[in-house]
Amino acid sequence: MENFFTHLTWLQAIGTVLGVAQVLLARNNNIHNYLFGIVSILIGIWVLYQTKLYADIVLHLYYLLMSIYGWLYWKYGRQKEETPITYSDRSEQIKAVGIVMACFALMVYWLRFYTNSDVPIWDAAISAFAWAGMWLMAKRKIENWIYLNISNIISIPLLLYKELYIYAGLTIFLFIVGTSGYFKWRKLIIDGTSGQPLQA
Repeated sequence: MENFFTHLTWLQAIGTVLGVAQVLLARNNNIHNYLFGIVSILIGIWVLYQTKLYADIVLHLYYLLMSIYGWLYWKYGRQKEETPITYSDRSEQIKAVGIVMACFALMVYWLRFYTNSDVPIWDAAISAFAWAGMWLMAKRKIENWIYLNISNIISIPLLLYKELYIYAGLTIFLFIVGTSGYFKWRKLIIDGTSGQPLQA
């Protein structure tokens, strides 16, 4: 049993390093963030499976798909050109809220009746805001940082409860970077450099 938890700790550490690299690159508007993110996501799926955080597993699978989509959208956009950072319009804001509400309702139902999760409400809430945040990130909308940070705030005590201390530490760091990322992206919009050329 001790070896099992040591194994999970090492996986958390590796995933954390990759996650840190991913979020710092995203903060700096660098498309390579998705490459680091994909590997971190795959590691996270295994760790979460071992700790029965099933909604987070579904969330990570969604992250995987949105990372691939986001990389393509950031690089090519709709017009085969780089997509700049922008604020969400009214329609996108409504969609983001809709994603939160629909995801929360579906996750709570699934977790309560089809899994052995012992924290269905908390797990579902984390996933709901993160789903919306990741969708906004892929669309390169500045509000992604707000939704992701709401998810982070809820996630920290849950990870501590599950004794995933390294991931809890990472999430605290992600909250700090998420706050910084919001202001960084806002400055890029104000300076008119939100669509600056990406590193390949």
